[in-house]
Amino acid sequence: MAPPNDPANPVLKRSRSGSLEKCFDLSDGKFSVRGFPLLSEVPTNVTFSPFPSVRKSSNAPLPLLQQVQSLCHRGGFLGFTKDTPSDRIMNSLGGFTNRNFLSIFRFKTWWSTQWVGKSGSDLQMETQWVVLDVPEIKSYVIIIPVIEGGFRSAFFPGENGHVMICAESGSSRVMASSFKSIAYVHVSDNPFNLMKEAFSAVRVHLNTFKLLEEKNVPSLVDKFGWCTWDAFYLTVEPAGVWQGVKEFTDGGVSPRFVIIDDGWQSINRDDENPNEDSKNLVLGGEQMTARLYRLDEGEKFRKYRGGSFLTSDAPPFNSQKPKMLISKWIELERAGKDLNKAIKLGTTDVSNFELKIQKLKRELDEIFEKQESGGLSCGSCACKSDSSGMKAFTQDLRTKFKGLDDIWVWHALCGAWGGVRPGSTHLDSKIVPCNVSPGLNGTMQDLAVDKIVEAGIGLVHPDQAGDFYDSMHSHLAKSGVTGVKVDVIQTLEYVSEDYGGRVELAKAYYDGLSKSLEKNFKGTGIISSMQQCNDFFFLGTKQISMGRVGDDFWFQDPNGDPMGVYWLQGVHMIHCAYNSLWMSQIIQPDWDMFQSDHCCAKFHAGSRAICGGPVYLSDSLGGHDFKLIKKLVFPDGTIPKCQRFALPTRDCLFVNPLFDKKSLLKIWNFNKHGGVVGAFNCQGAGWDPKEQRILGRPECYKAIAGTVHLTDIEWDQSKEAAPMGEAGEFLVYLNQAEKLLLTTRKSDPIEITIQPSSFELFNFVPVQKLGRMAKFAPVGLTNMFNNVGTIQEVNYAVSGAETSAKIKVKGGGNFLAYSSVSPKKCYLNDAEAEFEWVADGKLILKVPWIEEAGGISDVAFLY
Repeated sequence: MAPPNDPANPVLKRSRSGSLEKCFDLSDGKFSVRGFPLLSEVPTNVTFSPFPSVRKSSNAPLPLLQQVQSLCHRGGFLGFTKDTPSDRIMNSLGGFTNRNFLSIFRFKTWWSTQWVGKSGSDLQMETQWVVLDVPEIKSYVIIIPVIEGGFRSAFFPGENGHVMICAESGSSRVMASSFKSIAYVHVSDNPFNLMKEAFSAVRVHLNTFKLLEEKNVPSLVDKFGWCTWDAFYLTVEPAGVWQGVKEFTDGGVSPRFVIIDDGWQSINRDDENPNEDSKNLVLGGEQMTARLYRLDEGEKFRKYRGGSFLTSDAPPFNSQKPKMLISKWIELERAGKDLNKAIKLGTTDVSNFELKIQKLKRELDEIFEKQESGGLSCGSCACKSDSSGMKAFTQDLRTKFKGLDDIWVWHALCGAWGGVRPGSTHLDSKIVPCNVSPGLNGTMQDLAVDKIVEAGIGLVHPDQAGDFYDSMHSHLAKSGVTGVKVDVIQTLEYVSEDYGGRVELAKAYYDGLSKSLEKNFKGTGIISSMQQCNDFFFLGTKQISMGRVGDDFWFQDPNGDPMGVYWLQGVHMIHCAYNSLWMSQIIQPDWDMFQSDHCCAKFHAGSRAICGGPVYLSDSLGGHDFKLIKKLVFPDGTIPKCQRFALPTRDCLFVNPLFDKKSLLKIWNFNKHGGVVGAFNCQGAGWDPKEQRILGRPECYKAIAGTVHLTDIEWDQSKEAAPMGEAGEFLVYLNQAEKLLLTTRKSDPIEITIQPSSFELFNFVPVQKLGRMAKFAPVGLTNMFNNVGTIQEVNYAVSGAETSAKIKVKGGGNFLAYSSVSPKKCYLNDAEAEFEWVADGKLILKVPWIEEAGGISDVAFLY
């Protein structure tokens, strides 16, 4: 009997010979697509197999199987054979020159970004996929390194335009010499269809992950939240979290979720008391050699006494103390660097440096001692009562802040950065030395990697991965925690030598994690982070449906470039936009947090408004720009979220919006009643292959001119949006310029010049004819960034000689619509209301926020 949905099922039988065109051919050292050479000088040991010939069973849903089968002639697999087996094998797939490509490569172990070029030699190390522009056939070809057996693969640059594929197992005990399907290749005339079709085919083939369309997403995807990281770093504790939520609520925007980031766990270092938390940790880096020694909350949270902040005599909290601690630690860190520099220079008397360090340590300890808030301790850190610890704290948060739906916490994939301390729990953990793959040697230097390699990882045996995660998560779920941010994911490749290689080790861990998520967090309560490698996406996403698509938000350059405070923000947007091209096929893209009082906060806010994911901040206590926040968030903590995920426009695919001195980053998305294009000037930095790091490029940090057109929106990518795209005329509203324009598909592009670290949002709304004279299009609330996202419903009606436009709009503020003539009357929530109409077509109405109606108002214009 065939397994469920096995290729033996008639649905997946190979199409009759000749019924479908042959897209690819490998012969005479050339790999061609529809007769045009794609790769030349292909070695004789390279093979190509059409998709249907690589037969595997699949549990994919039947509609997905049918879709993949109907397009199977567009794809196939590349393989190769070597004479000698090895655990790491490099082979050329052939070369190309003078052909535009777009790619994604790993610039750190855990983070990926965009790269463009014209030759196989222009590729960067650890390339995850490459899209080739083939204008000869008005099409695009993607080549994706995948997983075969115990090996995963990636592309590397070769000489003379060659594309090198590297297959590695991560264990000297897992070797092979022959691969039939180590890379998947696919062709399409639409680059967005290309990504969907290709990753659908890989999903069906590998059967080790699921597409986003097969999964539910976390409930926080359309909400506003706060993450504690940049506010506290490792000093996070209950009083500070409470104060943070209170500040947002008092400011008129209620967080619907809170993420308690790193700093809440029970961790210590190998040279410390095995039964006590490490003391006085402040900044990231200190904790990276520490390990979990118990699987519940750390002492700061264990000792919380229920009701501490619910009484009128609640202990005060100095909101400046986190900043004081961080500032003092930075001062101490600099003093340590000065000491090391003096020693390197041969200074014989360093006593003054040492005295300064001792003084700063005393001052730091004094701040920590003052931070101990009276009245919070339950008197015993071993107390398990519901009236104490994390459970009591989450109960109190929800009692005080009624709209707080979700409380999530952070943990590393291996528990803590350094894993689990051997002998400290019931789990079988062992400190495993880290072996960084040679393929990562060209990536950017990373303190986190250095620290993990220094200490090794306390790895729980993969046979206990399920027990490990369930032990942590079941306690958290009982304590009122509803989800987890799982970080430091891409570390298993370091420690896979004795565990069957990186593929088998990853399968065991992701299986345990998936089962625990399903049991404890409704299957969806997770954000994946530091995970941007094909291992994770092809092996870890059966259950996980949301993850980061950019690296961390950096409020300044850690390497000291003063301009980094600006250019790092554009770099972040490029990561997010281009990674979404592939990651959005598998997970809901998360564009990460930012700080509302940052000098580029508005720049970030514009992108978050239309990214299609959650909006959350990492504001420090007292560091909020509520005017800006209220352009993103409704008073009830929900957001006017776009319908899908933002992606780069077609004309941005093969350009470099970071340092080519001429290109804007343009991203598009849909709202329920219109489309939106965001144009961002991200120029000013980028990856330097020689320096092997991201560098500022001040010569590029300048105003950039560009154009935006209705056709930048890919209307056919959504069944709901496709009919809108057929409208004869559109209203365009420029959010920042506050301008209205009319356009059609035949109109000239809209020209625009954008200053550095600035943006414009173009809202496109179909124009509706009302009777013989009037033309109408709703824009929404102009006091929000995502204007059209505030519109919930639009209905047009004719009653005798009277026509009407009826709109449901969410939010309070200035409602704007385009009307070619002045309406006769306006009704707001069934009462006649005054409105303003201007000859250029602007129709303006003040709309209130009505809490009892969920913030939704009914607006009607009669003609």
